[in-house]
Amino acid sequence: MSQSERTRIPFGERIRAYIAIARLDHSIKNLFVFPGVIVPLSVYPALFNLRLVGTLALAFVAITLVACSNYVINEVLDAPFDRLHPIKKNRPAARGAVHIGAAYVQWILMMVAGIAIGLTISKMFALMALILWIMGCVYNFPPIRTKDVPYLDVLTESINNPLRMLLGWYAVTSVLVPPVSLLLAYWMIGCYFMALKRFSELAELHKSGDRALAGAYRASFKRYTPESLLVSVVFYASTAMLFLGAFIIRYRIELILAFPFVAFTMAIYLKLSFKPESAVQNPEKLYREPLLMASFASTVLVMSLLLFIRMPRLEIFFMPTLPAATTPSTAPQAMPASPTSQLRPAPLDALAFIEKHPA
Repeated sequence: MSQSERTRIPFGERIRAYIAIARLDHSIKNLFVFPGVIVPLSVYPALFNLRLVGTLALAFVAITLVACSNYVINEVLDAPFDRLHPIKKNRPAARGAVHIGAAYVQWILMMVAGIAIGLTISKMFALMALILWIMGCVYNFPPIRTKDVPYLDVLTESINNPLRMLLGWYAVTSVLVPPVSLLLAYWMIGCYFMALKRFSELAELHKSGDRALAGAYRASFKRYTPESLLVSVVFYASTAMLFLGAFIIRYRIELILAFPFVAFTMAIYLKLSFKPESAVQNPEKLYREPLLMASFASTVLVMSLLLFIRMPRLEIFFMPTLPAATTPSTAPQAMPASPTSQLRPAPLDALAFIEKHPA
């Protein structure tokens, strides 16, 4: 768009354009914050009070501001490539409806406001918010620009999943330490979703018959193939379930009952990625898929309930039946009565620790 054409854009349309590049509709991704809220509350329910409700409201405002800051810079830096996409060419920056300098100011101001609000919650929360913003820079800015590197694009974009979980966690408490197994599972499930998004995008662009168009739009598509993306999807799904299983056995055996719900939701998402113009390419539109939403809601509900319900018989059912490994210098030891009794943090111990070290 020429300079003369830009000047003809009405003021109201420009304002709408600046709002649009913040992609507030993507705020649905803040749902990934909730596990970070629910898990510590399941360990120590006394953390929940009216003050926490206000803190969580501030936390979601801060997270939204930082995430929208990343969307603004993504829109600005991707504008030349979006013009090559049959749908994204209509985005405000691609159409020249925003002034680049003003968009950079918007990018910085939203970040500063988000971090400032985060500091009122806790230093760890503000640090996670800052890392979330930095990862947006790593993903978008050359010469690093990881979004152009196959596989690294998925890994660096999906790390926002555990970062969002940590933001929820540190909005609740800065004392309890989040389990590494859960963070890794959360990261890998994010990679699963992102790789399927890439698969769906690539398949859609290949329909034009011009394979070069896909590579011109997204540099990583020069090396990706639908087959390689599906192979990576299997890897991410397997790794996610491995670490989720480790978390379940280590901390909450009851969650094993939620596995069928998790698997069914993942299967539906996989099927959706094969649909023409799939909502998988635009996660903010996934709410239009009723089966996926019903399965996702059921999964969240079941997992949330199981975090607060104890089922001792499950521990007995999964009790080890093989003797512990021994070396010639050590004598066999008696098996523990429960596979998780020595590993699961005792609620009273957590209570005593938090009382001695308030957040």
